Amino acid sequence: MLSLVESAFSGIHFSFSDMPLWALFLSSFLSATLLPGSSEAALVATLSLQQYSPVLIVFLATSGNSLGGIANYCLGIWVPNRTQTSKYGHKSLVWLNKYGYWTLLFSWMPVIGDALCVAAGWLRMKFFLSLVCIVIGKTVRYIILTTLFYGFF
Repeated sequence: MLSLVESAFSGIHFSFSDMPLWALFLSSFLSATLLPGSSEAALVATLSLQQYSPVLIVFLATSGNSLGGIANYCLGIWVPNRTQTSKYGHKSLVWLNKYGYWTLLFSWMPVIGDALCVAAGWLRMKFFLSLVCIVIGKTVRYIILTTLFYGFF
């Protein structure tokens, strides 16, 4: 009987052993969409566990956050009305029209980053170039946060 309970708990432990990584990925995804969230806190919490490789942690945070940015891009494609209603949306459009794809390197910024991704989709900017710029910007952000966590700066 004891071995049956032990095997059940080891299975449960195995199922939940990667839960911090899933929480980091989900938090990163949600914080990159129009929903509020804090992927930085999830990143620091996961790094402080010291269970996983920092490279894996940065990869998962970047992946989730980049997918959230792409979700915003897709939302922008589906927006039929091309009128500016918010000052953030207008500022995003001005920046994208002035600086082009380079502006998407700042898609990691709070509030304005979401609007940049939506505006890129709305303006029908090329998907692949948008994806590359979004991923680069978000990767650099998480690398900097990770190096700050470990005290390299």
